[in-house]
Amino acid sequence: MSSSDKWSNEEKFAVVLETSALSEADLNQYCREKGLYPEQVKQWKQACIAGNTVKDKRNTKITAEQQSDKKRIKELERELRRKEKALAESAALLVLGKKFDAYWEEKEDS
Repeated sequence: MSSSDKWSNEEKFAVVLETSALSEADLNQYCREKGLYPEQVKQWKQACIAGNTVKDKRNTKITAEQQSDKKRIKELERELRRKEKALAESAALLVLGKKFDAYWEEKEDS
């Protein structure tokens, strides 16, 4: 197990924060005191940046999916309204047809 494996993600992030404003010489001194290599700290920094980038991309993807979902919902609602109108029209025509047939049956019976 290497020394970097002993560090939790929170500890790594704290090291990245502590060393972010240090010069190269100060970073080397800090790493010697903590038993680290400057390359490790640089890798941790890149991992922190990459972690935030992935999160941003994930949020963008969710937003794109939400927009796509909203568009699909609107399309489905529009189609549903059209079908409801067609169904109502068909029902009205059916009722009128029955009334018309009943009217002519009464006329023939009289």
